[in-house]
Amino acid sequence: MKIGDPARIQLIFERALVENCLVPDLWIRYSQYLDRQLKVKDLVLSVHNRAVRNCPWTVALWSRYLLAMERHGVDHQTISVTFEKALSAGFIQATDYVEIWQAYLDYLRRRVDFRQDSSKELEELRSAFTRALEYLKQEVEERFNESGDPSCMIMQNWARIEARLCNNMQKARELWDSIMTRGNAKYANMWLEYYNLERAHGDTQHCRKALHRAVQCTSDYPEHVCEVLLTMERTEGTLEDWDIAVQKTETRLARVNEQRIKAVEKEAALAQQEEEKAEHRKRARAEKKALKKKKKTRGADKRKADEDDEKEWGDDEEEQPSKRRRVENSIPSAGEAQDLEVETGLFGKSAPIDVDPPSKQKERAAVLKRDVPKVPHDSSKDSITVFVSNLPYSMEEPDVKLRPLFEACGEVVEIRPIFSNRGDFRGYCYVEFKEEKSALQALELDRKNVEGRPMFVSPCVDKSKNPDFKVFRYSTALEKHKLFISGLPFSCTKEELEEICKAHGTVRDIRLVTNRAGKPKGLAYVEYENESQASQAVMKMDGMTIKENVIKVAISNPPQRKVPEKPEAKKGPGGPMVPRQIYGARGKGRTQLSLLPRALQRPSTTAAQAENGPAPKPAVSTAATTEAPKMSNADFAKLLLRK
Repeated sequence: MKIGDPARIQLIFERALVENCLVPDLWIRYSQYLDRQLKVKDLVLSVHNRAVRNCPWTVALWSRYLLAMERHGVDHQTISVTFEKALSAGFIQATDYVEIWQAYLDYLRRRVDFRQDSSKELEELRSAFTRALEYLKQEVEERFNESGDPSCMIMQNWARIEARLCNNMQKARELWDSIMTRGNAKYANMWLEYYNLERAHGDTQHCRKALHRAVQCTSDYPEHVCEVLLTMERTEGTLEDWDIAVQKTETRLARVNEQRIKAVEKEAALAQQEEEKAEHRKRARAEKKALKKKKKTRGADKRKADEDDEKEWGDDEEEQPSKRRRVENSIPSAGEAQDLEVETGLFGKSAPIDVDPPSKQKERAAVLKRDVPKVPHDSSKDSITVFVSNLPYSMEEPDVKLRPLFEACGEVVEIRPIFSNRGDFRGYCYVEFKEEKSALQALELDRKNVEGRPMFVSPCVDKSKNPDFKVFRYSTALEKHKLFISGLPFSCTKEELEEICKAHGTVRDIRLVTNRAGKPKGLAYVEYENESQASQAVMKMDGMTIKENVIKVAISNPPQRKVPEKPEAKKGPGGPMVPRQIYGARGKGRTQLSLLPRALQRPSTTAAQAENGPAPKPAVSTAATTEAPKMSNADFAKLLLRK
């Protein structure tokens, strides 16, 4: 554009629009260049038409299109049809409708010859103003709960046209009276606008009447309105008018000052109440923290007493306290749960307790533990078994409650819930089916809500044999037909979000992201029928406000997860170190002595580096260094006696 070659500029714009046809700013720059530089009618109107066809939700493109058609002398019928298309384009803000109506009314006003008292164009202009007010009141307010024109700019323009161009002050006063009754009487600038119109095209009597009403109604800047009234009476009024104006202004200002003092006092009282509430919350938190600490101390003493009782009764084995220290409410993985089941059986112990323990906790455990033999996990049945987790710990009789849910997928052979050593439900279980297809169908129940929590259903896989096995049912690649929405209010439901999204295309699926407890995280994925609908939804919904939350919308493209590398050897500050397993379970002690004669010692290939430097390169082959030749006692004796 600096060089000024029109053909090259047009070509680059066209190339850019091939890949960015849904970017309104690019269309605006292109059409603006054509309007100001080339000014070729067919080319300009063609580009404007393509712009509103690709980005119909952008009101600026429609306004520029109407101006371009007027600039190039398009007939009135065509312009009116284009305006009707703009009204049905579906703008995303109420103010957009006000802007397009204003552009059309400006066009109609420029068609009128105001030197004539009445004309067809003038009547059309007045009927258009009337229709605009009705449209904003009925259509726009019903859709957006606001007219988009709180200051009544369209009515103000109509009043100015009637007063200045049509010399019809009576109609202008009626319009301004309607403006004031729509909640604008409390603003000083609105009264002063009306006053200036009366000063220019009305009379002094109506000016005085307007200012008297303004003094009584204005709440934002009453001093300014009072000053204007006194200035007018000082210039044009009589002594009686001056006295009335002074009395009214003094009374009004005294009342305003009294209201402001009360408002300040009320604000100070509210601030004091907030401080008291904050102090009360602070004390409550401190008390709660102290109580929690006290309960924690009691719990530790109680656990210690229970352990002593268990040792006295001989109820547990030596490793039992270490098992109790594990967090029982944590949810292990499928492989860990299988290992745990193989070790401890179905309910954590292989035999019931015959002797009643002294504590109530042991009494409850004795009731819950039943004489059930150990059920070792059969890995051959993994294909017909699913692992179910993230269930509520408070669920009573999980096998009874879950059976109807899974029987809808096929015949259920067995449901094995896992309990802790004290008889508490661990929140996960195994469901064994008769057929493999039933197990595959049961995987569709993943994330189903059960008693307020999302139930996780995954294949039964032994992680000790498949440590890298992970199940994630959703795609982690770029999906151009799917949107990722963040910043949603936690109270937003799936139905409410679908109502918003379906206005921009056909919605196939909506998924609200929740945590393990089923609480929303303010994130969602919305799948559309095709890429164009998703792109249009991004343009319209990004930055939208939902329940006072500004949301962000983008095409779904999750970042790649970083898989941690599995180090084969521990690394220290000086470099890689020898794995601990080479030296035994207790590591390499300082007092360990090598019982192998130096003559037979060979550098180990497993150590990548010696303690204080790089390992020396062996002169012999790897096979010779890895295995030392076997020697008898006689060979050792010869070595020791050799001089």
